[in-house]
Amino acid sequence: MARRGSLSATPAPSLRIGEVARRTGLPVKTIRFYCDEGLLQPKGRSAAGYRLFDEENLAELTIIRALRTMDVSIAELVRILEVRRAGVCNCSVLKGSMAAKVESINLRIVELAAMKDELSRLLDSWQDCGGAKVQD
Repeated sequence: MARRGSLSATPAPSLRIGEVARRTGLPVKTIRFYCDEGLLQPKGRSAAGYRLFDEENLAELTIIRALRTMDVSIAELVRILEVRRAGVCNCSVLKGSMAAKVESINLRIVELAAMKDELSRLLDSWQDCGGAKVQD
C-alpha cells in the first residue's frame, strides 16, 4: 500500500483543459468534444468544476490524434480505447481496424480512378464538339 508522499503514490490529476490543449496542440473545443463523445475521460473535477486530466489522458490524446489523422471513426476509437482501458492488449482490435481502413482506402482509390476516367471521357467529347483543348 502506498503511503502519502511516497514515490509510488499515484499523483492526483492536476492538468486543466487549457494546459492539456497547450501540451497536445489540440484546441480546447476539440478536447471537450472528445470528452463529450466518450473518447476521453477526465480524471476528476476541480473545486471550481474544471475538468482535470493526468498524464494518462495525454497519452490517450496522442493515440486519438494519431488515429483520427488516419480517419478512424469516433465509434471505432471508443471501442479501441475501451479495450485499452480494460487492460486488454488491443493489438488485434487495432490491426483489424487498420485493415478495414486499408480496404476502405483501396475501394475509394478504385472509385476515384473510375471517376477520373469518366471525366477524361467527358473532356474528350467536349473537345470533339468544338470546345477548346484543356492544357495539362
